[in-house]
Amino acid sequence: MNSKITKALLAGAAAAALTAGAQAAPNSQLTIAAGAPDDIKTKFEDWKEGTKLRGRKDKCYGIALAGENDCKAGAGTSCEGTSTVDFQGNAWTYAPKGSCEYIVTPEGTASLSQLDRNNP
Repeated sequence: MNSKITKALLAGAAAAALTAGAQAAPNSQLTIAAGAPDDIKTKFEDWKEGTKLRGRKDKCYGIALAGENDCKAGAGTSCEGTSTVDFQGNAWTYAPKGSCEYIVTPEGTASLSQLDRNNP
């Protein structure tokens, strides 16, 4: 194979690896319910402070700001970054495993399944 083609393919693969699995950051409007277990509160606060999520995560619906979801943003959208409304109920963002059911937004609680709120 031509060395220029090989270099181009390797550069493309490296770029894809860097962008694959991007994860939206939490936003400052999210809180954790007072009744959440202490380990979940710790994971949540670490995540909000910028600790990258590793291992198992929840696909948490209704927590992303417009354009900041990880994926799934309803009919007519493609995926990451396509939500159009803050706290869109049919758009999800990764959250620390076990935390989703305790996350509270200005629009209500988060969910492990799609919500019927704020959908465009």
